[in-house]
Amino acid sequence: MPNVQQCEQSKDDLPPEKRKDLNNLIREQVINALGRPTDLLKVQVRKVWDDHYRVNVLVGANAGSIRVANSYFVVTDSSGGLIAASPKIAKLY
Repeated sequence: MPNVQQCEQSKDDLPPEKRKDLNNLIREQVINALGRPTDLLKVQVRKVWDDHYRVNVLVGANAGSIRVANSYFVVTDSSGGLIAASPKIAKLY
């Protein structure tokens, strides 16, 4: 049985440039489905494990007012296409 540290680490076999491209693809699909929020600062994409990601949409007029406007747990296929999201991504903007 793996220990806690092993469970928390996700093995990433992709080279950094391919990881960046995949994250950009996921980011683009989430924003296309959601719409572009006013004061969008950043869309964080974090690999949780295999093809599962946490996507946080950060908004704010400046660095002092950043907040997470939307957060999703997404599942992708091997090429980065969105299969599912929890909660479901709805067009909000």
